[in-house]
Amino acid sequence: MSEMINVTDIFGSMVFNESVMREYLPKKVFQDVQEAIKSGYELSPATADVVAAAMKDWAVSKGATHYTHWFQPLTGITAEKHDSFVTFPKGGKTLLEFSGKELIKGEPDASSFPSGGLRATFEARGYTAWDITSPAFLKEDAAGVILCIPTAFCSYTGEALDKKTPLLRSAEAVSREALRIVRLFGNKTATKVNTSVGPEQEYFLVNKDMYAKRKDLIYTGRTLFGAPSPKGQELEDQYFGAIREEVGSFMKDLNVELWKLGITAKTQHNEVAPAQHELATIYDDANSAVDHNQLVMETMKKVALRHNLVCLLHEKPFAGVNGSGKHNNWSLCTDDGVNLLDPGVTPHENIQFLLVLACILKAIDTHADLLRQSASDVGNDHRLGANEAPPAIISVFLGDQLDDVVRQLVETGEAKSCIEGSKLETGVSTLPDFEKDATDRNRTSPFAFTGNKFEFRMVGSSDSIASPNTTLNAIVAEAFAEAADRLEGVEDFDMAVHDLIKEYLTKHQRIIFNGNGYSEEWVAEAERRGLPNIKSMVDAAATLTTEKAVTLFEKFNIFTQVELEAREEVLYETYAKMINIEALTMIDMACKQIIPAVVKYTTRLAESISAVKSACPQADVSAQSKLLVKISSLLGEVKKGVEDLKAAQESAASKGCEKAIAHAYHDEVMPAMSALRAPADELETLVDRDLWPLPTYGDLLFYV
Repeated sequence: MSEMINVTDIFGSMVFNESVMREYLPKKVFQDVQEAIKSGYELSPATADVVAAAMKDWAVSKGATHYTHWFQPLTGITAEKHDSFVTFPKGGKTLLEFSGKELIKGEPDASSFPSGGLRATFEARGYTAWDITSPAFLKEDAAGVILCIPTAFCSYTGEALDKKTPLLRSAEAVSREALRIVRLFGNKTATKVNTSVGPEQEYFLVNKDMYAKRKDLIYTGRTLFGAPSPKGQELEDQYFGAIREEVGSFMKDLNVELWKLGITAKTQHNEVAPAQHELATIYDDANSAVDHNQLVMETMKKVALRHNLVCLLHEKPFAGVNGSGKHNNWSLCTDDGVNLLDPGVTPHENIQFLLVLACILKAIDTHADLLRQSASDVGNDHRLGANEAPPAIISVFLGDQLDDVVRQLVETGEAKSCIEGSKLETGVSTLPDFEKDATDRNRTSPFAFTGNKFEFRMVGSSDSIASPNTTLNAIVAEAFAEAADRLEGVEDFDMAVHDLIKEYLTKHQRIIFNGNGYSEEWVAEAERRGLPNIKSMVDAAATLTTEKAVTLFEKFNIFTQVELEAREEVLYETYAKMINIEALTMIDMACKQIIPAVVKYTTRLAESISAVKSACPQADVSAQSKLLVKISSLLGEVKKGVEDLKAAQESAASKGCEKAIAHAYHDEVMPAMSALRAPADELETLVDRDLWPLPTYGDLLFYV
């Protein structure tokens, strides 16, 4: 029998949370900290010293020897620099100390992280600043127990160099503007509107020994070569299937580690593709959700290794089977318990909800390009629009009920009814009949309403959810601000809000689409509607610095124009660097593994033909000869593909600016990579299995 786990005992045991603070802090200091978290003011130096000492005492009691400012630079992953609590020895003994100054501020090297030109090599100074709203936590691994303090990261000159700072700015903006909306409807008790986020994380698990034999997986996170396995996902037997023992053991340990960190791991199951799985967490405020999702990804990788597995978070690790995404469930809730996206029983009569909905539709339609960009990363280019994930065209699914309400408002100016859920009758006497939802779901929609939230389905599995939520907060804040400007102080509020809802819905109804987002007809229809179809990361990057985007982000102090230009530059640099690594890896694997293996096989085949002819001149060796000709021809194609890829890679790297380089990698290097892969994958199906140097898709997907 497996060891019993008491979730309530371990949950949050590695977090300096409210209950721990209540125990370790003097009452007055505890109250000051809670008020600072709620209201956003700074702690005094004296109070910070008390908090730091208590945090250190708690961490040391758990075995910690070091602390780190844990931050999220533009690499898309987290960063940390460990410092011990040890101070200068006195009387032959050392003391363990941690001051308020050390808690509040750190100084990592800002020139060694992506900055888009904001920091030159000789301009190294940068600062990390304690984010009091995200609790400190302990990480335990081979390095020992480390106290991790969530922080923002900015340059010496004040620009944001991370994912957290803009997110926090955007959360304040949407809260401020959403409060203006709820005040219009008489809510005087709410003091804040929180962005609530619940991410669903997809991932693959492969055997560690198999992984170690694949340079492409090691260097790039995805397979650059690989013929399809005889069996893939066509039987749909993986999805929600029984979880294999070795995977279940991993999931059990993963849950324990996440629960210790106060992360509400809730749902786990097999996903569509072989060896693919999913984990979902319960909703949290956006800042905590972003921090927690980074920890989820990091912990998945760490725990997998304990089970002789490797966790793959790349969006498309295997060609021909479903890739991995991350559904970002987003809603807005007041701190007095009202979900602004809850339509209630009669949504056609819920005027506040209809105004919020109309503002969100306006925001998505106005800034569809920015929302598309927020879900862009290198791996996601392989997934979006590939009939396994939402299309690259942004649209909104409302479902039958809300679509009908919108139609009534647009056509007649008044919604008098709404579609209600009917009873689902199973036809089996022993099974219960129950009320159905009024609306079906649509898995092909990038931005789907799912009852009391929107599900942004485009985010890549390896990507941080900070950028999508920063963008969502910003564009909705703008729509709320414009609506509040129109409605505050009007004489006839009821008529004014009615007219504004109808105006927004009429003007922006083109963004609503409830049909099949995978169909070619929708691509043509979207073009007719004037909706943008941004197909790649390099095309999406430029949307950050349009006049419209700069105006939006500067208005709410989320990004300056300089920060936006820098992030665009980082996107181009990142794309070029990652595709360059993939190209060089393909060349290395082809030259050092695939070509030698094929040469060895053709030599053996030729020797076999000669031996057969020598032993029996009348023997028919046409099959062997045809195979030798076929393989030799494909080998020639591989050799040519290598040379063409080398030329494309060298040409792309020589372009002028980062934008030109990135586009060259997309337009020239990527096609050359595909051209090299095609004959190599065909060779895999012909060459002796014992000679083929790489674990196959069958090995990777079915041998765990």
